[in-house]
Amino acid sequence: MIRIRVIIDWRPSLNYRQTRILTVNIPKEINRFCPKCNKHTIQKISIYKAGKRRGTAAGERRHALRKKGYGGQKFPKLAKPAKTTKKVTQVFSCPDCKKKSMKKGIRIRKFELVAK
Repeated sequence: MIRIRVIIDWRPSLNYRQTRILTVNIPKEINRFCPKCNKHTIQKISIYKAGKRRGTAAGERRHALRKKGYGGQKFPKLAKPAKTTKKVTQVFSCPDCKKKSMKKGIRIRKFELVAK
């Protein structure tokens, strides 16, 4: 059985409405189905981190070209971002076959992996 601890705290936001701040504690290892092994295994959970951006990628070069010269920024730089949270994607890795699978990201302010 999975034990997920959710902490709810109510605080006023900038627009003076009541907003929810959630903290989720999830165990570092979980019993989950592995599609490659076709059985349940105890899988390790980690948080997905984006890789290093490459300046030689086609999109990066195109963006740099359009930004070049007079006229300023291609896309306006946001003074205040609309979202106050980021989506956290969980990566599950099977110890038997080393297959990694991901779970859809959840929008959360604080996400913690705790040892059992």
